[in-house]
Amino acid sequence: MPLGTVGSAPAYDTCAVGVVQLLVTWTPPRFAHSHRFYGEADAPLLAVPLDLCAGLVDHPSVFAVSPLLREALLALTDRPERRPGAHRRLLTVVVDELSGTADQSLHLPESGDDRLRAATALLHEDPARPATLAELGRTVGASERTLSRLCHTELGMSFHRWRTTLRIHHALAHLTDGMSVTDTAMACGWSNPSSFIDAFTEVVGQTPGRYQADLRNDKK
Repeated sequence: MPLGTVGSAPAYDTCAVGVVQLLVTWTPPRFAHSHRFYGEADAPLLAVPLDLCAGLVDHPSVFAVSPLLREALLALTDRPERRPGAHRRLLTVVVDELSGTADQSLHLPESGDDRLRAATALLHEDPARPATLAELGRTVGASERTLSRLCHTELGMSFHRWRTTLRIHHALAHLTDGMSVTDTAMACGWSNPSSFIDAFTEVVGQTPGRYQADLRNDKK
């Protein structure tokens, strides 16, 4: 039976009043997908029956976790079912919480079009590559206009937004490994730390310095 999956994303930990709150990923049924983890990772997966999937968005997404949602996910993944039907009832709470939570902007879609996939592959290999969309187009044999159109139809976002999100993904890995904010900015293609901090904060919801501080506190 097709299932959706909810998985915690430990690479994007945040802390509030000393309590670690994970972001979680949502993958609807029939979506081909892969996972990549950086640093120490504990990533339980929770299968959602098909009849409950309709209550959630129909595309892969990333969500912030409320205290209630966090406890429900821990109960479903770490504790045995004590009463018949208890997990099913708790799972409906998880779906209700996720359905009322704003989708975060960390989702990085991939295109099914060979031309756009060739262009994005170049950036996956080197996220700091400064090439414009026109320059990438000349490399892969497609016009700037075609690639721009494909970004919107295939990825659901502009090329600039997609590349920024890709760079943020790499920045999270570098910061998790202990790289400085300035060095991370340079390694991921930003011309100065200030613009990197602004972009990171907009996408992740906290500054890169705060993100690293929370990681250190979580390890204590």
